[in-house]
Amino acid sequence: MTKTDILLRDLSEDGILRLTLNDASRRNALSEAMLAELGAAFEQAGDDPSVRVIVLAAEGPAYCAGHDLKELTAGREAADRGHAYFSKIMARCSGVMQAIVNCPKPVIAEVTGIATAAGCQLVASCDLALAADTAGFSTPGVHIGLFCSTPMVALSRNVNNKHAMEMLLTGDMTSAARAAEIGLVNHAVAADDLRAATTEMARKIASKSSMTLATGKRAFYAQRELPLTEAYDYASRVMVDNMLAHDAEEGIGAFIEKRAPQWQDQ
Repeated sequence: MTKTDILLRDLSEDGILRLTLNDASRRNALSEAMLAELGAAFEQAGDDPSVRVIVLAAEGPAYCAGHDLKELTAGREAADRGHAYFSKIMARCSGVMQAIVNCPKPVIAEVTGIATAAGCQLVASCDLALAADTAGFSTPGVHIGLFCSTPMVALSRNVNNKHAMEMLLTGDMTSAARAAEIGLVNHAVAADDLRAATTEMARKIASKSSMTLATGKRAFYAQRELPLTEAYDYASRVMVDNMLAHDAEEGIGAFIEKRAPQWQDQ
């Protein structure tokens, strides 16, 4: 395990990279430093062939409290009242969220505590999410006169409009069980079982061809933004290219021959 002040990195033998937010005193806020650490970590993991799946976890009672409001408030001291600073932070945060989506490795959020505002956005940006039954989710910006517009982007791509608007307009806390019902997380499990459940899912995914996973993840996010006919045309091209890949030939052959496939990740 290697450690920075605010982010832990632990790569297991089976290719599961565990990234743990480790700034509990600041409720794991997405400070400038935390955004920099996360951006670098996802970039490195995406290029590292030894990483097959990424788990994004957190230490402390809060999974992530969103932006560091003290940092944002300090930015108001500039002559432009913070315009340039706010623009920089929002762009950097949006970049991290897109890095998660664009990372070729599947990313699983393991939510042990409260995920609010951009912290809720962080969970919604991950490919999969498991939460402790004691966790909670909210987009509470309306309480302080600040609509959660950037969290809205990820949230509205995970849950339907009515559920997203309810969270955004009321700012109320959503329980883990309710988050599972509306599709913000995959499962809500007992807190004591969360890590084991996340690890089981990560290992199951890590056993697949990383080429296949990368192909599928990229295609999933690309096709959902297209009209139906274009989506099918795009997905058909992806399917043809995938069929010509080594691991598809190997996997189909192994299935027919009733043996375990030997992936080459290509």
